Amino acid sequence: MKHVAVAITGASGAVYGLRLVEELLKQGCRVSLLVSGAGRQVLALEQQLSWPEETEAFQQQARDYFNAEGEQLCCYAEQDFTAPVASGSAAADAMVVIPASMGSVGRIACALSSNLIERVADVMLKERRPLIMVPRETPLNTLHLQNFLTLSQAGAVILPAMPAFYSQPQSLDDLVNFVVGKVLDSLGISHALFTRWGEDL
Repeated sequence: MKHVAVAITGASGAVYGLRLVEELLKQGCRVSLLVSGAGRQVLALEQQLSWPEETEAFQQQARDYFNAEGEQLCCYAEQDFTAPVASGSAAADAMVVIPASMGSVGRIACALSSNLIERVADVMLKERRPLIMVPRETPLNTLHLQNFLTLSQAGAVILPAMPAFYSQPQSLDDLVNFVVGKVLDSLGISHALFTRWGEDL
């Protein structure tokens, strides 16, 4: 069973993170869910989800939301550096920062580890495990691009939230599913979230 850390930060597009967690749980993966303070604000604004900061209450509400049982979904506070995923000896198999705010991208690129999300990302890079960054920002300035280059050179995958239109999407869900499907492709997890190029439309 693959263990994936999913971080929702303060960029628009929290739905991508929620959908990814849903799909990972469906596939039988174990998920460690991390949400930044700004990510909570976006979840409340875009998805009407007011998840508390207190760990036990946050975890219970998240498990109820995703209908997840027991240890399949664990949630950790932003400053909980005692969380197992903060250590290379108990690292997740992979991490996805989705959506990735430009602030999070910059701090991870500098290896600051000022919160649990940044620390887990640093662990992924130092342990040579998959780190997938899903930014949702436009336009990008030179500093953003330099941070992406730094992360790419360190081994991260930069996977912008750019849905395709060749499959003739009919709904917002179709657009979200395409991006989440590309993340699952990068994780090596099979799915049927979108029609691939060359398949019957």
